[in-house]
Amino acid sequence: MAKKVLVVDDDLYIRELYEEVLRDEGFTVESAVDGEEGLKKLQQGGYDLVLLDVMMPKLDGLGVLDGLQKNPPKEKNGAIVLLTNLGHDPIIKDALSKGAASYLIKADLTPDQLVEKLKSFL
Repeated sequence: MAKKVLVVDDDLYIRELYEEVLRDEGFTVESAVDGEEGLKKLQQGGYDLVLLDVMMPKLDGLGVLDGLQKNPPKEKNGAIVLLTNLGHDPIIKDALSKGAASYLIKADLTPDQLVEKLKSFL
Protein backbone atom coordinates (compact mmCIF):
# COMPACT_ATOMS: atom_id res chain seq x y z
CA MET A 1 0.00 0.00 0.00
CA ALA A 2 1.32 3.44 -0.92
CA LYS A 3 2.52 5.68 1.88
CA LYS A 4 0.27 8.68 2.46
CA VAL A 5 1.97 12.10 2.56
CA LEU A 6 0.47 15.50 3.40
CA VAL A 7 2.15 18.60 1.95
CA VAL A 8 1.22 21.82 3.78
CA ASP A 9 2.68 24.83 1.96
CA ASP A 10 1.19 28.14 0.82
CA ASP A 11 3.60 28.40 -2.14
CA LEU A 12 1.71 26.94 -5.13
CA TYR A 13 4.89 26.19 -7.10
CA ILE A 14 6.55 24.31 -4.23
CA ARG A 15 3.35 22.46 -3.35
CA GLU A 16 2.74 21.29 -6.92
CA LEU A 17 6.39 20.35 -7.42
CA TYR A 18 6.48 18.23 -4.26
CA GLU A 19 3.12 16.63 -5.11
CA GLU A 20 4.34 15.63 -8.58
CA VAL A 21 7.71 14.32 -7.39
CA LEU A 22 6.13 12.29 -4.59
CA ARG A 23 3.37 10.85 -6.79
CA ASP A 24 6.01 9.84 -9.34
CA GLU A 25 7.70 7.88 -6.53
CA GLY A 26 4.46 6.04 -5.75
CA PHE A 27 3.26 8.02 -2.73
CA THR A 28 -0.38 8.96 -2.19
CA VAL A 29 -0.27 12.75 -1.78
CA GLU A 30 -2.71 15.23 -0.30
CA SER A 31 -2.05 18.91 0.16
CA ALA A 32 -3.19 21.94 2.12
CA VAL A 33 -2.80 25.57 1.02
CA ASP A 34 -2.31 27.04 4.51
CA GLY A 35 -1.88 26.15 8.16
CA GLU A 36 -5.58 26.16 8.98
CA GLU A 37 -6.41 23.64 6.27
CA GLY A 38 -3.32 21.61 7.20
CA LEU A 39 -4.31 21.48 10.86
CA LYS A 40 -7.81 20.23 10.01
CA LYS A 41 -6.38 17.44 7.88
CA LEU A 42 -3.75 16.55 10.48
CA GLN A 43 -6.37 16.34 13.22
CA GLN A 44 -8.16 13.70 11.13
CA GLY A 45 -4.82 11.91 10.96
CA GLY A 46 -3.64 8.82 9.13
CA TYR A 47 -0.66 10.34 7.30
CA ASP A 48 2.59 8.39 7.15
CA LEU A 49 4.58 11.61 6.68
CA VAL A 50 3.83 15.32 6.80
CA LEU A 51 5.77 18.12 5.09
CA LEU A 52 4.92 21.32 6.95
CA ASP A 53 6.00 24.78 5.82
CA VAL A 54 7.05 27.07 8.68
CA MET A 55 6.05 30.46 7.24
CA MET A 56 2.42 30.59 6.08
CA PRO A 57 -0.52 32.99 6.28
CA LYS A 58 -3.46 32.43 8.66
CA LEU A 59 -1.61 29.84 10.75
CA ASP A 60 2.13 29.16 10.57
CA GLY A 61 3.86 25.83 11.11
CA LEU A 62 4.35 26.48 14.84
CA GLY A 63 0.64 27.25 15.16
CA VAL A 64 -0.16 23.94 13.48
CA LEU A 65 2.09 22.08 15.93
CA ASP A 66 0.46 23.94 18.86
CA GLY A 67 -2.98 23.02 17.52
CA LEU A 68 -2.01 19.35 17.35
CA GLN A 69 -0.80 19.42 20.95
CA LYS A 70 -4.08 20.97 22.12
CA ASN A 71 -6.27 18.74 19.97
CA PRO A 72 -4.45 15.50 19.04
CA PRO A 73 -5.35 13.67 15.83
CA LYS A 74 -8.09 11.04 15.72
CA GLU A 75 -5.69 8.69 13.96
CA LYS A 76 -1.93 8.87 14.58
CA ASN A 77 0.26 10.64 12.02
CA GLY A 78 3.83 9.77 11.12
CA ALA A 79 6.80 12.13 11.25
CA ILE A 80 6.25 15.84 10.70
CA VAL A 81 9.12 17.35 8.73
CA LEU A 82 9.37 21.13 8.55
CA LEU A 83 10.01 22.86 5.26
CA THR A 84 11.85 26.12 5.65
CA ASN A 85 14.45 28.46 4.27
CA LEU A 86 15.58 29.33 7.78
CA GLY A 87 18.80 27.80 9.03
CA HIS A 88 19.66 27.56 12.71
CA ASP A 89 16.77 29.76 13.67
CA PRO A 90 15.16 29.66 17.14
CA ILE A 91 11.86 28.91 15.38
CA ILE A 92 13.28 25.57 14.22
CA LYS A 93 14.37 24.71 17.75
CA ASP A 94 10.91 25.63 19.04
CA ALA A 95 9.21 23.49 16.37
CA LEU A 96 11.39 20.48 17.15
CA SER A 97 10.47 20.81 20.83
CA LYS A 98 6.78 20.80 19.81
CA GLY A 99 6.93 17.49 18.04
CA ALA A 100 8.46 18.05 14.59
CA ALA A 101 10.82 15.19 13.72
CA SER A 102 13.24 17.21 11.62
CA TYR A 103 13.51 20.03 9.11
CA LEU A 104 14.62 20.47 5.53
CA ILE A 105 15.95 23.67 3.97
CA LYS A 106 13.90 24.07 0.77
CA ALA A 107 16.56 26.04 -1.10
CA ASP A 108 19.16 23.29 -0.50
CA LEU A 109 17.14 20.40 -1.96
CA THR A 110 16.68 19.06 -5.44
CA PRO A 111 13.51 16.98 -5.94
CA ASP A 112 15.59 13.77 -5.94
CA GLN A 113 17.25 14.73 -2.67
CA LEU A 114 13.84 15.49 -1.16
CA VAL A 115 12.60 12.00 -2.00
CA GLU A 116 15.72 10.35 -0.56
CA LYS A 117 15.46 12.34 2.68
CA LEU A 118 11.75 11.55 3.02
CA LYS A 119 12.33 7.84 2.54
CA SER A 120 14.63 7.94 5.56
CA PHE A 121 11.68 9.06 7.71
CA LEU A 122 9.41 6.22 6.60
